[in-house]
Amino acid sequence: MSHSQFPYSRPRRLRANGNIRRMVEENHLSVSDFIVPLFVMEGTGKKEEIASMPDYYRFTLDLLIDEVREIEDLGIPSVLLFAKVPDEKKDNEGTEALNADGLMQKAVRAIKKECPELVVMTDVAMDPYSSFGHDGIVEGGQILNDESADLLAKMAVSHAEAGADFVAPSDMMDGRILMMRDALEEMGFVNTGIMAYSAKYASSYYGPFRDALDSTPGFGDKKTYQMNPANSLEAIKEAISDEQEGADIIMVKPGIPYLDVLRAVKESVHVPVSVYNVSGEYSMIKAAAEKGWLNEEHAMMEALIAFKRAGADLIATYFAKDAARLL
Repeated sequence: MSHSQFPYSRPRRLRANGNIRRMVEENHLSVSDFIVPLFVMEGTGKKEEIASMPDYYRFTLDLLIDEVREIEDLGIPSVLLFAKVPDEKKDNEGTEALNADGLMQKAVRAIKKECPELVVMTDVAMDPYSSFGHDGIVEGGQILNDESADLLAKMAVSHAEAGADFVAPSDMMDGRILMMRDALEEMGFVNTGIMAYSAKYASSYYGPFRDALDSTPGFGDKKTYQMNPANSLEAIKEAISDEQEGADIIMVKPGIPYLDVLRAVKESVHVPVSVYNVSGEYSMIKAAAEKGWLNEEHAMMEALIAFKRAGADLIATYFAKDAARLL
């Protein structure tokens, strides 16, 4: 036939009503996709809203347990823990990070006791514990790589001892996945998983998170270890390397501005891929919705389905509870 496809091909036939659209929908969101980031702080009976993250809170451990129960009741399978450490406990050696009775370790034990089936992931990075606010040990204005990776491996073991199911190194030091895997194996934690922040960019979208943990770098920036936003081939290299070093899950961070990277990474590795829908992305949607400029619910769900479309198996997001209620 010489005529063009139209009128035989009319894509709108498959958009004619809600049921047809549902039948041919290519990607689906589920509560099983979500990882909930949680911020824990010292003290009791306190829940503080994070100024730059409307409707998101830091919890003391007692109130964190209530939050975790609610997350489990919503059917969300996993939480990712971050500890806010007081300044007097910060140094350049990560001393508090290795404290078996530290805030992170106590939080892991408390959550596993209350909700043993919940998958507990822990942030492994030095910045919350560093007097310099950097993700590694600082010497002469430089962030040391191998010494930092060694410390991070010890942190991972400490979290595993407390009962963490997955450790999630967010530091971007070279070789730290292998060092962490070796350390976990050596100590008998063969079943503790690693979710590697493999492609973590030096992004301006982390601002509100740094407010949440009071972890802004004390000098300079993180560009000698976090990735250049102009690069994507490098992300594939990092992801493949982390998979070979023993990572069980590969993460891309941030999310919305890096969907192309997410897709490229998904096509390059043979393990599940997660994406971090970061604080700045959350806060932009919240702020625009407060102004009446966008519909918060619609924008949230559109962003989350975009991650699935780009190839994410898992999504760490501050919207998890709201999205779970909608689903």
